[in-house]
Amino acid sequence: MTIYQEYQRKLRTPEEAVEVVKSGDWVDYTTATSKPVLLDRALAARKDELRDVKVRGNMLEGPIEIMECDPEQEHFTYNTWHCSSYERKRCAKGQCYFIPMVFHNLTAYYHFFLDVDVAMISLPPMDKHGYFNLSVNTGTSAEILRKAKVVIVEINEHLPKMRGGYDDCIHISEVDYIVEGPHDPFPDLMEKPVTEQQMQIAAQVIPHIRDGSTLQLGIGSLPNAVGTMLAESDLKDLGMHTELCSDAYLKLHEAGKLTNRCKNINPGKSILGFAIGSRKLYDWLDDNPTVLAYPMDYVNRPDIIGQIDNMVSINSCISVDLFGQVSAESVGMKQISGTGGQLDFLEGASLSRGGKSFICLNSSYIDKNGEHKSNILSHFSGGDIITSPRSQVYYIATEYGVVNMEGLTTWERAEKLISIAHPDFRDDLIRAAEKQLIWRRSNRR
Repeated sequence: MTIYQEYQRKLRTPEEAVEVVKSGDWVDYTTATSKPVLLDRALAARKDELRDVKVRGNMLEGPIEIMECDPEQEHFTYNTWHCSSYERKRCAKGQCYFIPMVFHNLTAYYHFFLDVDVAMISLPPMDKHGYFNLSVNTGTSAEILRKAKVVIVEINEHLPKMRGGYDDCIHISEVDYIVEGPHDPFPDLMEKPVTEQQMQIAAQVIPHIRDGSTLQLGIGSLPNAVGTMLAESDLKDLGMHTELCSDAYLKLHEAGKLTNRCKNINPGKSILGFAIGSRKLYDWLDDNPTVLAYPMDYVNRPDIIGQIDNMVSINSCISVDLFGQVSAESVGMKQISGTGGQLDFLEGASLSRGGKSFICLNSSYIDKNGEHKSNILSHFSGGDIITSPRSQVYYIATEYGVVNMEGLTTWERAEKLISIAHPDFRDDLIRAAEKQLIWRRSNRR
C-alpha cells in the first residue's frame, strides 16, 4: 500500500472521526494554531451523547466550541496549560481550569503521568514521504501524539512547515484518522500598542545587552517593546533561543540584527518551541533553513540554555513584593496567563557565562476606579500565585531602573525594589518594610 492509498483509507469526515471519543475520555487539542477547529465543532455537536470528557489545550484562541456549547460543563471540562485571552475570560467564569507547569517538563508530564485517549491536532498537508510536519507547535506536540491511543490529524492548509531538530513530524503510519476541510486564514494579529512606560522600561534594559547576546523574549507587549527597541539599536549579531517566537524576532531579522553568529550551540540557527504572530511571521518561518523548531524539553531545559554564552532572558510580570517574590500569572486568585518558561529561563540564563535574566513590570497602574496603585507590593496577601520564588529572581526592571536581586539580604532587596518603585509609593513601602522587619535603621529614607 502506498502512502497515498493509506491516506485515503484513513480519510474521514470530522463527524466520523470524533465518533472515537467516549464518555470519560481525556482528549488533547495541543497548542495555539494547532487547534483542531473542524474536529472541535464536530465534537461539540455530540454533546448530548457524552459525559465527563476532559479536554486539554494550550493558548487556544476562541471560540472553543466544546466550551461554548456546554457552559455548565455537564459534558465537557476544558483545561489549559497557559491562558490565551479567550481562555483567561473562561477561567474567570469557572469554565476553564489551569494546569500548573514549567514548560521544560511538559514532555515528561505526558510521558510518565498523563493519559491521552484521543489527540486531535491541526497540521500542514502530508509531504511526499508520508510525514506531517508539526509546524509552529513542534515544542509541545510530539509526546502528546506518542502517548495518545488514537491520533486524528486535521489538515490546515494555512500552517507553515518548520525545519526541526527532532520530534518535528509524525508519519502517516502513526496516524489513525485524517480530516480535511477549508479553514479561515489565521488572523493577522495586531500587536498591542506599546505604552510610554514600556518604552521607558525597554530603555532601562537595553544597556545591559551586548553584541552577540542570544535572546529569549517572553509573551506580551513589554518584551516586544524590548525587541522593537533592539531592532532600532546599534547592537549586532544577536541570537534567538526562545520558547515563543513572536513578531519581535521578525523585526530583528529585518533589521539585520538576528545572525546567531555568536551562539555556542546551534550557531547560525534561530531556535524556537512554538510561534504566535502575524501571517508575515509565519511566511518567514515557513521552510526557513535558518530557523529550527525543537521540543520544549530541549528549548527550555536550563542546562541547555546555560550552555549559551551571554544568554539574555526578558520576561514580564504583574507584581513583585518586597521579599522579591514574583507573580506573573494571576491577579489575586484570578488566573491571567501561566508559568510558561519564566522559571526555566531564570535558571538557564543564570547558568550562562555572561547571562542575564530580566523580569520587567510597570511600577504602577491605574485601576478601573481611576485609583493609582503600585505593582511593587509590601507582601502578597490576596491569593496571588507566586510564579518565581525570591531565591531564583535575578534582575527586576521598571521604568525607574534595573536592580539585581542575586545574593541580596532581605533588607537589601527591599531597598533595591523601593528604589525602582513609583515615587508616590516609596514612603509607604518603607513603612511597610519596617513593619516586616526588613528595613535597616541606617538605610537612606
